[in-house]
Amino acid sequence: MSDLEKIKQLRQSTGAGFKDCNIALQESNGDLDKAVEILRVKGVSKASKKMSRVANEGVIAISGDEKKTSVLEVNCETDFVAKNDDFINFVKELSEINNSVNSDQEKLNKSIMNNKKNVEENLVSMIAKIGEKITLGRSKTINSKNSKNFFYKHSVVKDNLSKLAVIVSLSANEKSDKIDLFGKQLSMHIAASNPISINSNEIQKEILDKEQSLITEELKNSGKSEDIAKKISHGKMNKFKEENSLMTQQWVMEPKRKVKDIIQELGVKDLKVVDFYRIKIGD
Repeated sequence: MSDLEKIKQLRQSTGAGFKDCNIALQESNGDLDKAVEILRVKGVSKASKKMSRVANEGVIAISGDEKKTSVLEVNCETDFVAKNDDFINFVKELSEINNSVNSDQEKLNKSIMNNKKNVEENLVSMIAKIGEKITLGRSKTINSKNSKNFFYKHSVVKDNLSKLAVIVSLSANEKSDKIDLFGKQLSMHIAASNPISINSNEIQKEILDKEQSLITEELKNSGKSEDIAKKISHGKMNKFKEENSLMTQQWVMEPKRKVKDIIQELGVKDLKVVDFYRIKIGD
């Protein structure tokens, strides 16, 4: 095999540039396997330097079906890379693996991909090839035997990849077109309204404490009496809970009614929102 053919083969197998492949072959005395190792070591070095940079672009990938649905965030530095075919194909394969391991990141990192290398190794190679920091971000799998999942993608990049994604899981004692339509509409509502929880009593205490401290600070220098300030504070907290709880949010398609009103008017016995998850790149 000629040197040019070896360089070509090395480029195809590693994705490295012509110059890097040529140098690696010279250092390995023409041994392809050793050249691959040399490039990998250099790739690791390049990748480690890039990991200190900020990666707040990327895509959200959805995979699965109506019973088990997963989302995975993969971050990069620029929107240009987020639309790169190599990056997109990499994320698509990762997404399927993520669904199979139920969004367990430790298992995901050790999982073997189509090229017989694990996710961690391929991530390093992708960083070296593309030249940007790439990280695996948040992930979530909603898996329930007694409910049906619906999802929504906003700002679609390609196929199952987007900039914002929502999964919502509904349970009911019946199946119907109106439930399916509501499930799709509810996932769009969640994308637009960004609720914190399903019901107000499920909002985490830390979130409520933080909001309370902000309200207290706001009223501190208002000049109002202590009693009036307490009433205002109580009212503001109730409004915060109402606006951030899914059931009491105004329905985006008809703001005069709340989500719980829409569910009641559907007249479906035991229709219930079991779970939801909303994820947006950069948040």
